[in-house]
Amino acid sequence: MTETEPLIPRLQPADYPDHTPVAFTEQLRRAAGARPEHVALIDGDQATTWAELFARVDRLRIKLAAAGIGRGSMVASLAENSAAHVVVYLAVVGIGACMVPLPGGAHPDTLGTMLRDSGAALLFHSPALAAAAQATATQTGEVELVEMDRLDGWRNERLPAPADRSTANLDDPFDMIYSSGTTGDPKGILHDHRFRLRQILRMSSYGLDQDAILTMSTPFYSNTTLVAVLPVLLNGGTVVVMRKFDASGFLALCARHRVSHAMLVPVQYDRILDAADFDRFDLSAFRVKLSTSAPFPARLKREVLRRWPGKLFEIYGMTEGGVSTVLDCGRFPDKLDSVGRPVEGAEVRILDDQGHELPRGEIGEVVGRSPTMMPGYHNAPAKTSEILWKSPQGEDFIRTGDMGRLDADGFLYLLDRRKDMILSGGFNIYAADLEQVLTRHDAVAEAAVIAIPSDAWGETPLGLVVLKPDAQVEAEALRDFANRQLGKTQRLSAVEIRTALPRSDIGKILKRELRAPYWEHADRTAE
Repeated sequence: MTETEPLIPRLQPADYPDHTPVAFTEQLRRAAGARPEHVALIDGDQATTWAELFARVDRLRIKLAAAGIGRGSMVASLAENSAAHVVVYLAVVGIGACMVPLPGGAHPDTLGTMLRDSGAALLFHSPALAAAAQATATQTGEVELVEMDRLDGWRNERLPAPADRSTANLDDPFDMIYSSGTTGDPKGILHDHRFRLRQILRMSSYGLDQDAILTMSTPFYSNTTLVAVLPVLLNGGTVVVMRKFDASGFLALCARHRVSHAMLVPVQYDRILDAADFDRFDLSAFRVKLSTSAPFPARLKREVLRRWPGKLFEIYGMTEGGVSTVLDCGRFPDKLDSVGRPVEGAEVRILDDQGHELPRGEIGEVVGRSPTMMPGYHNAPAKTSEILWKSPQGEDFIRTGDMGRLDADGFLYLLDRRKDMILSGGFNIYAADLEQVLTRHDAVAEAAVIAIPSDAWGETPLGLVVLKPDAQVEAEALRDFANRQLGKTQRLSAVEIRTALPRSDIGKILKRELRAPYWEHADRTAE
């Protein structure tokens, strides 16, 4: 065996032709057989070897079969990051069922909507979320609750093990990730085995292999987490579980376990670099750092490149799939304001308001297609149709809802969410342009620009900023600083200083929450 030859046979597209079952469990078996004593999971002080992990997954597969779970079944979870959560996920998919991880921070009514829509027969939950699981289950009727910390005591019938190969085919559901529901009912984004396999193969190219040690510090119900964790597990590497993120705790874990890879959202990078003890931790084992899910400011990318060993890649995509670009930040330091170029096999186009393709350099809605595209939204064919754009060549693209442009070299620059674009006096204003200028000020840690009502212009931009620790500056001075660098039609009407900006669990600024008070007041005034 050469030094470059993998101990565990890597997943290859040819291993899974469309007419054969997906050997998901078999790949885990290979990992356990190749290096049974190699550590698969680290959760606090508990280390689980590959032999132990496969045994736990296999036992739970047997119990799932006893509960009538198999191909076509939906199984939900409501839990924090943990080794037990990983075991549940692998066992559910390994039996041929579809995993539905629910967001722990969602409102009980929203969780009830998700659970009803999924049709899940089982809901695995952590002890900390037992009350939320019970409240959710009472809204949905017949759902069996199973506490993750008591898996060994659940369904101990002695049954023959399920077949080594699951009965799931490439077009069967693998998992379903729900949208947040902040702008309407949450949508169940289905991923089939084909989607996940192709994604695992592509992400493995970042070194997410048998030698990788990856921190899992974003929520397990997020696609952000799954795109990194699944390749490491399917390739026989090691995942270090972080139940709740904090910057110093993350740094300590990485130094202690010689972590080589991390998938983080931009706000986590910001907090980690701001940690007072950052420089005392040994991060020399890092090979690759990945980021996705939210805008990643160029200034922050430069700081990560300067202070943190290893390569840095920004990935732009959607849970629905379709658009897929990557920026190798170290290789293209003059393109750090972009999100990179389409990956191999992917295509990005820019559309005007009438759905016509625009040339490079012009601003419009970003649409994309790639080898990884969802089959559709669960139980929502109309919503699936709404998100699709068909090219003149008859190809389906997924609409992102983002406004952007392609430069002459094919790099994609994002400007704003279409729904967040500010229309002031007949001019389109893109918040990203204004936010970029505000964050150039030495006192500004982060900024968000929103539309507020204006009698003169219909809408006008308002800047909301969080200052760096111990920084002192007047809001009016920040407004003047930004407006000196902006065009006449872009200028901020005002700046407000905040202690924090509301964010989702994966770090996205919730602009809808920021806008709401201003527009609610305007609506009451109009009445």
